[in-house]
Amino acid sequence: MFPSLSGPSRPPASGGRPRQLVVLLHGLGADGSDLIGLAPAWAPQLPEAAFVSPDAPYPCDMAPFGRQWFSFQDRSPAAILAGVRAVAPMLDAFIDRSLAALGLEDGALALVGFSQGTIMSLHVGLRRAQPCAGILGYSGALVGAEVLAQEIRVRPKVLLIHGDADEIVPPQAQPLAATALKAAGVAVETVTCPGLGHGIDETGLRRGGDFLRRAFGL
Repeated sequence: MFPSLSGPSRPPASGGRPRQLVVLLHGLGADGSDLIGLAPAWAPQLPEAAFVSPDAPYPCDMAPFGRQWFSFQDRSPAAILAGVRAVAPMLDAFIDRSLAALGLEDGALALVGFSQGTIMSLHVGLRRAQPCAGILGYSGALVGAEVLAQEIRVRPKVLLIHGDADEIVPPQAQPLAATALKAAGVAVETVTCPGLGHGIDETGLRRGGDFLRRAFGL
């Protein structure tokens, strides 16, 4: 058995019942309270969407605070892919439980990740039984590109946003991911933010909100 994920959430700004669910996945050394801060920024564009930002299951092993989805101590591709695969069932179960609680299907779901959370969003979102509405990834990467063609089950829309001055995840990770995703038949858009390091700026927020609205058919 694996631990059950939980984290902060925000109800729809409309005050009504949720018609969409946005799952926000944080990066290394953060927790759910970090990315849930995106909810107020997007609430005007997505007034009927609920937001939830689960804490990753493990304490960060590279800092005295924060959480991690998997360890980055060994950064070899094989070790990272193994870590992603180990935690994927926990995230899948959380998504299933969250959708069921709101009476929603995968078509009303969007996954949004930052850094390590983008890695998790892409891995899980492309391997679920039913496609979500879209995957939005900030400052992240695609892990396991070499096995994607064999493992991909669904092809939701994807938007990848990255700063060209990212000092943590190299900016080249974006075109590498986009190329592999397109080769697997996924519709991918990319946005490069000039001068941006490892973070999310106003351009990224705006473009991300626009993408989510389109993905939900709003």
